Amino acid sequence: MSPIEKVIINKDVNINPIWIMRQAGRYLPEFRKIREKNTNFVKLCLNQDLSTEITLQPLKRFDLDAAIIFSDILMLPYGLGQKVEFKKDFGPLLGELDISRISKINEVDFVEKTHHIYKAIKKVSSDPILNNKNTIGFVGAPWTLLVYMINQQSPKKKLKVNFPKNDFLINSTLLIIEKFLKIHIKNQINNGAQIIQIFDSWAGLVNERNLDEYIYKPTKKLVKATKSFKVPCICFPRNINNYKDYTNIVKPDVISIDYNINPNEIIKNINIPIQGGMDPKILLTSKRKLEKFTNFYLRIFEDHPYIFNLGHGVLPQTDPSMVQYLIKVVRKFNERSS
Repeated sequence: MSPIEKVIINKDVNINPIWIMRQAGRYLPEFRKIREKNTNFVKLCLNQDLSTEITLQPLKRFDLDAAIIFSDILMLPYGLGQKVEFKKDFGPLLGELDISRISKINEVDFVEKTHHIYKAIKKVSSDPILNNKNTIGFVGAPWTLLVYMINQQSPKKKLKVNFPKNDFLINSTLLIIEKFLKIHIKNQINNGAQIIQIFDSWAGLVNERNLDEYIYKPTKKLVKATKSFKVPCICFPRNINNYKDYTNIVKPDVISIDYNINPNEIIKNINIPIQGGMDPKILLTSKRKLEKFTNFYLRIFEDHPYIFNLGHGVLPQTDPSMVQYLIKVVRKFNERSS
């Protein structure tokens, strides 16, 4: 049983495995080298050889407990035939959502466009470097994908004024998203993903009265679908105000917390294993500060099943030596605790 499985399944409190969101990415010079020659991000995600290589880069450099496949949550709308591109210094830009067209897409059409992702997962999971480590697959939560598909860009850039008012479009799109997310999860698991993480990046946009309809119910269906394969599910509902209700209703195996939440409040209210929390900006400071904040989280969750991670993805300007030091601090704490 891997360290992560010990925490999730056995609720082991004597070990704190570590992996990092966006651990394969722009802060690594070896990634930047590949990216310079491959400017189309979507094509890069769908290149199974390069995707495998990128996924394994941080494992070759650092003592991490899991590989998370190099891909993107927007491979779902891409698989449904919606135009998806990533513009430099802007982010994702999607084409107009044609609900009549995407409602005609079937599983064969979808897998035809996404099968390279599953092949990459198969290659990663069979690599010897993953011995006693886990391969993590992932999807975007229905709500977050809905936001991108209707809004056509990050809501951080601009949110369409009439976006939340079109009930027919929202509900029709949500049903399609849910259907194909289940297919996407199934194919990742069938090709070697041992854990699935659900990213709900824009959960914080939803009003309290709409949480059940747009966050809880759709995500709960995906968690249930993942668990039906006997695979653990981690949920990351970023900026959601009530982690306690979310955890009790959605029932993930692990809850991943963001850096805006007080970990002292989380420990009082959450009974399942916890992941993450530390602000990625701490990695941009000093080793002394990094050690202080890392130990702060480790001490708070000392008697609770806890996977060390950040409260969001590692930032592009991060020095890889700081990631190395972070892992060293976590390992040192575990040695002291054992």
